[in-house]
Amino acid sequence: MPDSHIPVITIDGPTASGKGTVAALVAERLGFHLLDSGALYRLTALSAMRAGISLDDEQAVAQIAEALPASFANEGVFLDGEEVGAAIRVEEVGNNASKIAAFPGVRQALYELQLGFRKAPGLVADGRDMGTVIFPSAKLKVFLTASVEARAERRYKQLIGKGISANMEDLLEDLQARDDRDTHRTVAPLVPAEGAYILDTSDMTVEVAVEQVLHWHALL
Repeated sequence: MPDSHIPVITIDGPTASGKGTVAALVAERLGFHLLDSGALYRLTALSAMRAGISLDDEQAVAQIAEALPASFANEGVFLDGEEVGAAIRVEEVGNNASKIAAFPGVRQALYELQLGFRKAPGLVADGRDMGTVIFPSAKLKVFLTASVEARAERRYKQLIGKGISANMEDLLEDLQARDDRDTHRTVAPLVPAEGAYILDTSDMTVEVAVEQVLHWHALL
């Protein structure tokens, strides 16, 4: 089956909007493959940090991205065979991932890698530019959003639940800074894709959000 005929559902949105959880559950319900594009940027940031490379050096970080030994299996995220799912969720890594995602060189390096996740019977891809840049011809495009206050509270509970210390005011500031950076970058800014369904989850449970995406999918 040609790649162009393999269905793709894109779920884009800002940090901590819940898109990752919704995407994973939708993929599970449909039996589709999953692409967590944000994890690729986090893996690149983590790899650069471990190598002692300056996060301001676009060329060096892009070289890291080009040869990124990333893989996803059994709900795990691996970097050169090491499970790093927890390591890439640390706030410092997330902030650095947002920073390097603004580099055109890094985005180009990861472009082909992301396209390769499109395999039968289908793909659910979550990120910030899945529907606008990576899979513009996707069957279904969703833009998941929520108020910055709701997102900060979710991130706070998530971090505390994992035993990671967190401060609500700091989280709010970080999210606002990342939103500003993501929406105003010159390359692939965070915006709803043309024809995307907007889903505000500020006062919505994950289960309801998943059912809404599945409903839209069934209509197509």
